[in-house]
Amino acid sequence: MYLIVVPLIGALAAFLLPSDRPRPWIVAAFAVLHLVLAAAVTAEGETGLASDWFRFDALGRLVLIVVSSLFCICALYCIGYLRLRSNRPNRIFCTALLFFLAMTSLVALAQHLTILWVAMEATTLATAVLLYFNQNQRSLEATWKYLMIGSVGIALALLGTLFLAYGARLGLGEPTLLFSDLVKGAKHLPGAWVRTAFVFLLVGYGTKMGLAPLHTWKPDAYGEAPGVVGALLAGGMTTCAFLALLRVYRITDAAGQGVFARELLVVFGLLSMATAAAFMVGQRDFKRLLAYSSVEHMGILVLGIGLGGAGIFAALLHTVNNALTKGVLFLAAGNIHRAFKSKRLEDVTGALRRLPISAGLFLAGFFAITGSPPFGPFVSELSILTAAMDTRRYIVGALYLILLAVIFIGMGSTVLAVVQGEPPEDTEGRSFRESAFKTVPIIVSLALVVMMGVWIPSWILTLLHAAARLLGGS
Repeated sequence: MYLIVVPLIGALAAFLLPSDRPRPWIVAAFAVLHLVLAAAVTAEGETGLASDWFRFDALGRLVLIVVSSLFCICALYCIGYLRLRSNRPNRIFCTALLFFLAMTSLVALAQHLTILWVAMEATTLATAVLLYFNQNQRSLEATWKYLMIGSVGIALALLGTLFLAYGARLGLGEPTLLFSDLVKGAKHLPGAWVRTAFVFLLVGYGTKMGLAPLHTWKPDAYGEAPGVVGALLAGGMTTCAFLALLRVYRITDAAGQGVFARELLVVFGLLSMATAAAFMVGQRDFKRLLAYSSVEHMGILVLGIGLGGAGIFAALLHTVNNALTKGVLFLAAGNIHRAFKSKRLEDVTGALRRLPISAGLFLAGFFAITGSPPFGPFVSELSILTAAMDTRRYIVGALYLILLAVIFIGMGSTVLAVVQGEPPEDTEGRSFRESAFKTVPIIVSLALVVMMGVWIPSWILTLLHAAARLLGGS
């Protein structure tokens, strides 16, 4: 429980501090402390409280260490970023950041579907506050769209939760929503109620993930959010929503409805990739490009689960790779945006000449996220393709490869237009400096992505295997 309490204490400290200057350091200090505690929990194995409602199983520990690592990288970056944005008060921003960390930890810890639902809604509210940091008309519109569409999604997830509780009452004699009870008694749950609940929960938490056609909040939210917020949304918020979906999938599979669930996931996965491909070709806004990249990779995650077997392990591995790579892309894109004061290709060219480090990292992040070796996503995306071939889903595998190729070409044309050429003559843009806090955290994130491509530490492999076994994977 201290993984929730510690960031809440940090949030209170950030809120009570009278000065803006030390708050980013408070966020960074508590982020590092949280990462240390999360690493200790991961090394310790399955742990929990006296109550069955809160426990870190393998899935929870995997998501915890991923989100905590990404948050720590973003918190260190925030020191330089908020110094650059010193004209804006950061009290609410820093408080919301640490509250976000506490609620994502609660998502990982929760072993009760209602607690999970509450934690996901609290995470949504925290990120809505972060989205509005720029306080202009576009960020206000993006925040309201995020809240409205997210509210519909969370309402549908609540309906799915109620359907599952009613199914438990019919099959088990009591409306329990504890994951352990539901998995243990899954064979007795009415199939019709389980399928209905899964559809509503897939649509509900799929909205939070940004699966197509439920992704419509992403382009505006990612396009208008500060880069650090985009990284937390694309690598943190969506990872937590994916965990919620995995919890529900585990119950559905144990109830004998796994084939039904997996077919739905394959459809949503390919649809998300196809939607992303369509909107990435010719995209003129490089931050909206990253939003569609997130839609693509949410599709890849559910596609891997839908393939089953080794695909489940590959999807969990891709969860790690996607979060770290999104940290590289969004933070580097944030630097480029600050330097050029624009996200449009008409105004942003020659980034390699003006910002050699940030633009170089942005280019490397592009190659990583599109599955190029030696980066981590290459391993996980290739593993998903292998799973499709092993299960003789040849049409799915072929569509997967074609969509990856289209996305590589579409994304590449925009990214290369940003980094190549001559920068515009802009005296104000030349004043941007690539300080250590604005670049070193991105370099660390990229180094982790490379590590996951050439050598996966044994403890991560052990954790991934344990999480995959919980879901019936291999």
